[in-house]
Amino acid sequence: MHHQDFLDAVDRIVGGLEKKNKLISPREKKTIAFHEAGHATASWMLEHAAPLVKVTIVPRGQSLGAAWYLPEERQIVQSEQMLDEMCATLAGRAAEKLMFDKISTGALNDLEKVTRQARAMVTIYGLNDKIGNLTYYDSSGQSDYNFTKPYSEDTAQIIDKEISNIIEEQYQRAIQILSENKDKLITLAEKLLEKEVIFKTDLEIIFGKRAFENEYAQLVVEDVDKEITEETNIENSEETLG
Repeated sequence: MHHQDFLDAVDRIVGGLEKKNKLISPREKKTIAFHEAGHATASWMLEHAAPLVKVTIVPRGQSLGAAWYLPEERQIVQSEQMLDEMCATLAGRAAEKLMFDKISTGALNDLEKVTRQARAMVTIYGLNDKIGNLTYYDSSGQSDYNFTKPYSEDTAQIIDKEISNIIEEQYQRAIQILSENKDKLITLAEKLLEKEVIFKTDLEIIFGKRAFENEYAQLVVEDVDKEITEETNIENSEETLG
C-alpha cells in the first residue's frame, strides 16, 4: 500500500466516492472550476481563512467540486475570523458572478453555512452592534424558545436585516478580492480544468507564498506535499524500471 492509497481513502471518507463517469457539460465544468478557484483564491488572501490543502473538480458524492482546508485549532473565535471565513465561503459564488455575470445553484451549501454563521454572530455570540451584548441562546435547554421567539417582532426584523447585511458585505468583499486578483483567479481555474486536482504548491506558483500562515498548518501541508511528491517519484521510478 502506498501513501497515495491512504490519501485516496481519506478523500473517500471526507468527500464520498469519486464519480468520474458523472456527465458534466464543458460549460458546467468551467463554472465549477471558477467556483472552486474563487474559494481557493480568497482563502489565500485572507488572514483568518483556513489554508488550502487540496482543491478538486472531480465529482465526489453529491458534490461537483470540493476543497480541503486545514483550519487552526481555536478555543475562542473573534468576529474578524468569522468574517474572513464567511468571505472565503462566499467567494465561490462571487467568482461565478465576476467571470460570467451569472450565479448558479451550486452555492447552496455555502449559503447555508454563512447564513448559520451570520445568525450565530447576531443572536448567539453578541457580535453585532445593532443587537448589542445580548444572546438568545439558552444552554440549559429549559426554555420554551422552540415554541416562541424570545424577542419582539421589531427585533426579529432587525435581526433578519443584520444577518442579510453581514452576508452581503462579505459577498461584496469577496468580489473585490477576486477582482483585484482576476488574472491569478483565471490562471488557477485553467490549471484546475487541466489537472482536475491541485495542491498548495500549485497555488504558491501562482500567488507566491501565503502572507498569513499558521506555523503548524504550514508544517502539516508541507509534509503532505512532500510525501505526495516522494510517492510520485517512486511510482515514476517503478514505471521506468518496468
